[in-house]
Amino acid sequence: MYPTWEVPALTAGGVIGLIAAFHILPSHLSVSAMWFNVFLENRAHRQNRPELIEYIKKYTKTLLIFSYVLGSLTGVGIWFSATVASPRGISGLIHTYVWAWATEWVFFVIEVIGIFVYYYTFGKVDRRTHLRIGIVFAVASWVTMIIIVGILAFMLTPGKFNETGSFFDGFFNPTYFPQLFTRTGFMFAISATFAMAVASRLKDEETREEITRLAAKWGIAGLLVGSVMLVPWAATLPAATAYKAGLAGLVPGTVLYGSVAVAVLMLVYFVWALRTPGAITTATAVLAIFILFTGILGGERIREMLRKPYVIAGYMYSNQVIAHGVASRGVEPEVEAMSRDGFLKHVALVPPALQPISDGNRVAVGRFLAEQQCSACHALGDTGLRPLARMVRRLRLADVERTDGYLTGLGHYDFMPSFVGNDAERHALAAYLVELGKGATALAAKH
Repeated sequence: MYPTWEVPALTAGGVIGLIAAFHILPSHLSVSAMWFNVFLENRAHRQNRPELIEYIKKYTKTLLIFSYVLGSLTGVGIWFSATVASPRGISGLIHTYVWAWATEWVFFVIEVIGIFVYYYTFGKVDRRTHLRIGIVFAVASWVTMIIIVGILAFMLTPGKFNETGSFFDGFFNPTYFPQLFTRTGFMFAISATFAMAVASRLKDEETREEITRLAAKWGIAGLLVGSVMLVPWAATLPAATAYKAGLAGLVPGTVLYGSVAVAVLMLVYFVWALRTPGAITTATAVLAIFILFTGILGGERIREMLRKPYVIAGYMYSNQVIAHGVASRGVEPEVEAMSRDGFLKHVALVPPALQPISDGNRVAVGRFLAEQQCSACHALGDTGLRPLARMVRRLRLADVERTDGYLTGLGHYDFMPSFVGNDAERHALAAYLVELGKGATALAAKH
């Protein structure tokens, strides 16, 4: 085990999720925008429309700045936060998909070079060559999504990987293709929203309305494809596990229905733009981008919640304890050994004052255990994401004996991993939770 990164209120998982949501807008835009550019550039050449070329330059500049500055920064942020929050989880993914990531990075380099070459060669190379540059960029961008979706889907539904340890069994897992085409559809809705925002600043009313109508059609098509593909995606989720129950219980209704509401609002927005393109102003376009972002935030939260209690489904718990081994890869489960030997014996850098457990340090040991096993998903306080103090009071865990019994039964809850540790460690965590439920004043008095 590694030292744990505890983030007050937000939690380590919340940090990753927030950065990821900010990453999706520029990353999905980069994948889809060039397809729209290529379509529009081909139209401009066939119809001899230089004004369309000027718009494409503006849209490409937006793509260059927004996607490859903000997108690159948030991409690095995901890697950094995920590595700090779940080093064993990242290690497990890298040991399995290092060559997939290496391949993705090759295509990402093609993307980065391609966007600069495409933007700075307007009017400097012949039309056919410039179109080919755009097509190469568009294909390379989509290939990065093809690869990354395989890894993301693996974390939710590893398929036969846990039995075979096969790269392809894990990569081409049950939710891979539905998620790929869901994201592909929604990425066109994202690019359409940004295309309309750029078009709203054009002075030529006729060109502005034409591009707005075209973008609205792309947005409607992308939104419908993405929404339809959610059906087979949901159908491929394992029915006998926490996944199905999550849609009904774990995910807050405000998040679930809010995401649906965003999809409906965006559809209305695209239809409105198609019928009355002149009504789309810069202000309404920016508002649409904001609404779109809230939907992305909600959708990503749903996807993350459905994976609980795992960081890699069926393999590693959110607290980085290996729940089930992968015999073909020589990976052994850890729950039994850690429960037998004691969790603290398997954790690096345990403060000397916490060993051995005694009446004097029991609550402090309990807090350390909460950091290790709970803080990835729960804020250790009264505020933030799924705060432990509120949960303790809601469950009426007012005494150590009752709380200890609750911890013993954790393995029977769909979205909570089993407590890992010996009896003394479980008692310590129970003691800490009871004090936490009483409030910060009572807990501080113990120290």
